[in-house]
Amino acid sequence: MNDITIKTKVIKRELWILLGLFLFAFILNIFSIVHYKTSWSELFTQLHVVILISIFLYCVVLVIRLLVDFIAKMFNKKVPTK
Repeated sequence: MNDITIKTKVIKRELWILLGLFLFAFILNIFSIVHYKTSWSELFTQLHVVILISIFLYCVVLVIRLLVDFIAKMFNKKVPTK
């Protein structure tokens, strides 16, 4: 059986993307607290929802990236994100 190796550069890039999406969901939570004038304790009590939203957004971004990669390979062009 062959070993699968993932380069450190790829792991760091994916973690940065996930962190960015987590920050986006966290800021969205802050915006909703301000907009609906709710308690600031929701910033931490709704953290599990923020994590789920960031994971969902990561999956959406992953599907979009895979589609772009697939379309680029169809036209034999390199993807500019790699």
